[in-house]
Amino acid sequence: MAVYHAVGASAPRTDALGKVTGRTPFPGDLVMEGMLHIKILFAGRPHARIVRIDTSAAQAAPGVVAVLTARDVPVNEYGLIVPDQPVLCGPGSSKSGADVVRWEGDQVALVVADTEEQAAAGRDLISIEWEELPAVFWVNEATQPGAPQLHPGSPGNQLVHWLIRWGEMEAGWAASAVIVEGEYQTPFQEHAYLQPEAGLGYLDESGRVTVQVAGQWTHEDRKQICHALNLPEGQVRVVYPAIGGAFGGREDMSVQIVLALAAWRTGRPVKIVWSREESIIGHPKRHPMTIRTRWGADRDGRLTAVEATTWADAGAYASTTTKVLGNANLMVTGPYRVPNARVDTYGIYTNNPPGGAFRGFGGPQAAFAAESQMNKLAQALGLDPVELRMRNLLEDGDLMPVGTPLPPGVTIRQVTERCALEAGWKHGDDGWSRPDLAGPAPQRARGIGIGCAFKNVGFSFGYPEQSWAKIELIGGRQIERVVLYQAGADVGQGAHTVMMQMAAEAVGVPLERVRLVPSDTATSLNSGTTSASRLSFMSGNAIRGAAERALVAWQGEERPAVGEYLYRAPATTPYDPQTGACEPNFAYGYVAQAAEVEVDLETGQIRLIRVISTNDVGRALNPQQVEGQIEGSVVQAQGYVLLENLVVEGGRVRTPHLSTYLIPTVLDVPDEIRTVVLELADPRGPFGARGMAEMPFLPLAPAVTAAVHDAVGIWFDSFPLTPDRVWRRLQASEHCRPRP
Repeated sequence: MAVYHAVGASAPRTDALGKVTGRTPFPGDLVMEGMLHIKILFAGRPHARIVRIDTSAAQAAPGVVAVLTARDVPVNEYGLIVPDQPVLCGPGSSKSGADVVRWEGDQVALVVADTEEQAAAGRDLISIEWEELPAVFWVNEATQPGAPQLHPGSPGNQLVHWLIRWGEMEAGWAASAVIVEGEYQTPFQEHAYLQPEAGLGYLDESGRVTVQVAGQWTHEDRKQICHALNLPEGQVRVVYPAIGGAFGGREDMSVQIVLALAAWRTGRPVKIVWSREESIIGHPKRHPMTIRTRWGADRDGRLTAVEATTWADAGAYASTTTKVLGNANLMVTGPYRVPNARVDTYGIYTNNPPGGAFRGFGGPQAAFAAESQMNKLAQALGLDPVELRMRNLLEDGDLMPVGTPLPPGVTIRQVTERCALEAGWKHGDDGWSRPDLAGPAPQRARGIGIGCAFKNVGFSFGYPEQSWAKIELIGGRQIERVVLYQAGADVGQGAHTVMMQMAAEAVGVPLERVRLVPSDTATSLNSGTTSASRLSFMSGNAIRGAAERALVAWQGEERPAVGEYLYRAPATTPYDPQTGACEPNFAYGYVAQAAEVEVDLETGQIRLIRVISTNDVGRALNPQQVEGQIEGSVVQAQGYVLLENLVVEGGRVRTPHLSTYLIPTVLDVPDEIRTVVLELADPRGPFGARGMAEMPFLPLAPAVTAAVHDAVGIWFDSFPLTPDRVWRRLQASEHCRPRP
């Protein structure tokens, strides 16, 4: 492995001191002289037409400066993939159908006032005449003949259908000695980032409509604002201050467009801060999915056929559903050699909260089904679950069911083997065997389970993935300062520190000489989004290219020497509509996890004792930050499988506070999270690095449910495994048998 001076070191985060001392401003901390405040009137109902909206009382209320409705939005639509969502719902809109609200989080009106209290009081004076419309809350209802149609051009409320047809299914089933069928259900999940949506809008010194806000892609935010306000890009600026978490939940528009609209219409600075309840109600969630699947294997444990049908609740609007389900469609057969496959994946509109991007992006739901099936197949075949995986895991050159191999550097076998050994599995002449566990306490049962997964790095299925960077070298006889321009957002994961490390490495100077100018559309071209585990991979390759050009200019005696570079990733291709054949991704990350649990037989409480997470990161650019990403991802996945229960009834979120929607605290985290980092270089990654931020989330849920089965003999095919649900299953099961 190559030796570097800047990357590979656990450099302290450049933003650490400011954040821990409170000196670093987040969007909610921003203030300007003469600033106004915004409050939003949300729909508060799942499906209805706004017949009439009366804002006269609100406009006359003390301190109110403006009340903005659908009539005030020049192009009243937005959407990351499909522009199917109104900025503001109501009559008089430029967009047909914008008078209909389709979920409770639809925004209806903005009240702009001198104080936040006055804005809230004015909002409460708005009078609306509603025409209630029939609603659908279940995918199976939404697809029935005669169901209310939520969007034109989507018959049966079907937003998307992906498929894979590979091999000969009849031959695959005929070759099967064992066939295992299952139906799996995965729930909503709320992002629960620490900083609710907030921001400041104003006209800058150049007259540009400027928005300072927390997001994941400055240039996409600007694009959406420009479209809605019908303004050229040169008249809109987006700047990201410090960002208090994202996990995919800041990809969609929340306050960006309305801040720009209010600043543009009033000509004054405007600020908005959402409450936690507004945040939970107002942004998309992880997609709930139902996956019916059937897997076959021969007597030697070789997979023969996989069939899977997935139905995802897309909610009221498209958001990123088409892309999320593209991933789920690909990953529902797992990281395995599958000679015959038939896969169908559907996204269905309902009047529930929209499904959007969330860490793992369709991978956790697919992995839960795939890894649960592998664990059940192992039981049916009388094989250890690690042994069964070793007989089927993909290697370099193996074809996926889309007809193409994974890019070079497939390491899922290495990470799974290392994980099993770290967790106590033994490998002998008879294959792999399960570890012995410490004896549980009275009325408790202990078990261990394993899962593995893979996920794309970067955008997929034909998207022209690219990233821009610029480097300035400043000095006389030697390089005294390096200024890096890169728009990639640091959403709390430490990306900006790693960018500076890569710049220092590429130029050949100490880290302290590098300064970053980040996340401002006025200073940077498009660097792409902080999502898809892409930022280190894409920005790193862009930074290396910019550094090479700057160094050439420096050697040519240019002062300052400037280099710009637009990195274009290797091309991918979309699904073939008939077969699903494609070249889906240019890079992947690989992960395996073992989970040890203890089940309280009297209460149903599950305690996650130990997690071993083995991850191939290609190159740990900053080892301490890599470990932090793994630990944080494991705890977030722990919440997904054990704690977090977002209740949506009749299209309305019934758990809109962190007192009712429970996320893990420091007292809930496992006794041990052992992070095992493999550095098997990706041949295309900068300094060999792979993206890795999402991968440790993927296999924990199936590893936990396998561990629970190991402990008490019950398979759980849905979650969260809250104590009441587990207790009921324990009471109802005749087969509950705590492992001795």
